[in-house]
Amino acid sequence: MELRPDQLAAQASSQPLHAAYLVAGPETLHVLEAADAIRARARAEGAEREVFDADGRDPDWDGLSASFNAPSLFSSRRLIELRLPGGKPGKTGAEVIAAFCDNPPGDVTLMIVAGDWSKAHHGKWVDAVSRRGVVSIAWAVKPHELPGWIERRLRERGLRATPDAVQGLAERVEGNLLAAAQEIEKLALLAPEGDLDLATMQSLVADAARYDVFRLVEATLSGQAAQVRRMLAGLRAEGEQVAGLMPMVIREVLRAAALSRAQARGANLAAEMKSQGLWEARQAPFKRALQRHPTPLRWSRFAAYASRVDRAAKGRGPGEPWQLLERLLLAIAEAPATNLLKGAGPLAAAVR
Repeated sequence: MELRPDQLAAQASSQPLHAAYLVAGPETLHVLEAADAIRARARAEGAEREVFDADGRDPDWDGLSASFNAPSLFSSRRLIELRLPGGKPGKTGAEVIAAFCDNPPGDVTLMIVAGDWSKAHHGKWVDAVSRRGVVSIAWAVKPHELPGWIERRLRERGLRATPDAVQGLAERVEGNLLAAAQEIEKLALLAPEGDLDLATMQSLVADAARYDVFRLVEATLSGQAAQVRRMLAGLRAEGEQVAGLMPMVIREVLRAAALSRAQARGANLAAEMKSQGLWEARQAPFKRALQRHPTPLRWSRFAAYASRVDRAAKGRGPGEPWQLLERLLLAIAEAPATNLLKGAGPLAAAVR
């Protein structure tokens, strides 16, 4: 069966364990909490826990297979935790997992925990786990879903907050659910009775926004101009240097330029994205960027301007690097018809 992580956690708290679980996905907090619920149930059932890491080049799949049928030394039950960071066990690993699910020992529960996940990870071994137990994928919480998630989490901790206070916390954590959960736990200890307003929320929580170049580029491609401005300000305040950001910015601009050329010549865009290592979870920002800027010429100009920013950041060209970088990213994030940038040289031509 398939369950959301919160459904899995609720089930594990009230029902005996199934033979097999797969807990995976990019939302780390939900993966951790679902896995912790299974571990807690296993402890309640008196199970002995064994951990098998499959993150090396040559995992010991024979050893894992042998451990399934080895007798427990200290308990009548065992929880075997398979850590699969990349989400792909390979042919041999998939066969070992499927074989376990076909005939699981009565005293063993297998829990597979993976961080990376997309539809490309699905295989027969996942179907085998689903038939024998539970598959739970923790997809990333979308920006528009975050305030609702925060409000529910606050209620679970016995707290109430005004809508602007909820929105204020959402903006501070910038999609980082681990940081949001930590702040909510702090509020549960420190908050006064009654509805939390924005001023009280701001006085009690820390600015835990995760400003990193990966999310900066994603926000740029997705067209989130206001978020781009906030993240740039955060990166600058944290002491980051434009020269350290530019390799990733240039790489993704060049990738978008290549996709634009492929689209212009009528190639299958989805296939082209996969050939460039962009699986479904990462395709949406590029699709939105190509809708705003469909012509290869525009992306060529963006790439040329990115080179100008890079030269300025390294002291080899004129201009203030942070200002130039902001112009570039906002030009990409905004539709040409709404872009108000002036005096940006080749960038001004790119957005017309």
